Amino acid sequence: MTADIVTAYRENGFVRVPGVLTPEEVERYRDRAAAYLEEHRADRLQQDAIFSQLVNVWQQDDVLKELTLHPKIADTAEQLAGFPLRIWHDQMLVKEPNSNAATHFHQDRPYWPHANDRLPLSAWIALVDVPPERGCMTFLPGTQTVTDLEPQDLSNEEDLFTRAPDLRWSPRVTVPLRAGDCTFHSGYTGHMALPNTTDQARFAHVVIYMDEATTYTGAPHAVTDPLKLSPGTKLEGDSFPRVSRAGAEQR
Repeated sequence: MTADIVTAYRENGFVRVPGVLTPEEVERYRDRAAAYLEEHRADRLQQDAIFSQLVNVWQQDDVLKELTLHPKIADTAEQLAGFPLRIWHDQMLVKEPNSNAATHFHQDRPYWPHANDRLPLSAWIALVDVPPERGCMTFLPGTQTVTDLEPQDLSNEEDLFTRAPDLRWSPRVTVPLRAGDCTFHSGYTGHMALPNTTDQARFAHVVIYMDEATTYTGAPHAVTDPLKLSPGTKLEGDSFPRVSRAGAEQR
């Protein structure tokens, strides 16, 4: 990874990294993701016209676990962050063919029950080609510095801009991806995903990383609710692994 990529990420709050996965890896993970979706449609966290969301698939499927713990992706994430990271969770985000629904502008971090953390980041991995018409993402560069907002309503196109009116006039950068490409973005970077108006499902696998020092606030969240953690607990251990450059999990 070049210094230019690190600089672009830290200045803009997002960066595109091409060819993170090989064509063979893309085929393996895409085929398994499609099968997993059909096997687990009843488990979807999000079940509306925007997208289908399945969380912590790495804990349920060995092939998708390989993707979530992929050492190249984890190593890139740590280089961009500049400090050690743990996996917060992964998620499969699928926009069905001709869903015609946008995911409106929002930040990720305000939804999470995190404290004592530096900037988190997400790796958004395209498992199919994602041109604008298939639902690629659009980012608001530099908005990773806006860290004081409440969670936004994904169903309300105006919610982020109501909370932070100046962001309406921020530049917007749309980033199409080839299968195997990846974008990394800060949990505070404002972003949205365009509608899928094509006849092919948009499959994206997202690995969300957090500062290894992150502690739990006690606020409700689908990932932490089953763990019955006490506020102030450090998010670590088997549920939130570190991944070494050699690909071995570290506790």
